[in-house]
Amino acid sequence: MAMKIAPSILSADFLNLQRDVENLEANGADLLHVDIMDGHFVPNLSFGPQTVAALRPLTKLPLDVHLMVDGPEQFIETFAKAGADTILVHLESTPHIYHVLQLIQKYNVKAGIVINPGTPVDALKAVLPIVQQVLVMTVNPGFGGQEFLETTLSKITHLDQLRQVEADYDFEIEVDGGINDQTIKSTADAGADIFVAGSYVFSANTPGQQIQTLRNLIE
Repeated sequence: MAMKIAPSILSADFLNLQRDVENLEANGADLLHVDIMDGHFVPNLSFGPQTVAALRPLTKLPLDVHLMVDGPEQFIETFAKAGADTILVHLESTPHIYHVLQLIQKYNVKAGIVINPGTPVDALKAVLPIVQQVLVMTVNPGFGGQEFLETTLSKITHLDQLRQVEADYDFEIEVDGGINDQTIKSTADAGADIFVAGSYVFSANTPGQQIQTLRNLIE
């Protein structure tokens, strides 16, 4: 599968979001990652569906919407209609995960499942045949700029091995948290396809250069 860089707008300049989004698209981003946090499932607050709706006319890039919320089923329709191309939900966020994933697909949106660092891959097996993306959190979710957890590499490898032997598994592996020029190659070597990077991409005020640096390390 093609390697994709997904800058996280959580690290963008919110007062100049259109400028940053246009800059990311012009400089080779493959999709935009949008973190939605409710202050309950994770100890932070961020965007709502209005942000996704505002982003949609600004870019042709796919919007990768990551719901870090309790009870995600109540928000699926809203984010789908706002313009999400993929909606990712945490396995840990609802007892009705199969229903939630089917609901996402009802709106012709790609469905993704997310696991926190403490959740084993085996907990995902029931839903792997119906998802298009699996996001492995490589930090504890909620805040940007955290240090990459090396222990998550084995999960990426496990998922990659599973999709190679199971004919009905057809998902991309995404990684999110602590992705930078020091960590991206190890996740790519483990089997990841999509790399969410926020703090690193925006840290030097040269996002295009940062994106190209990351791409050079994995291609």
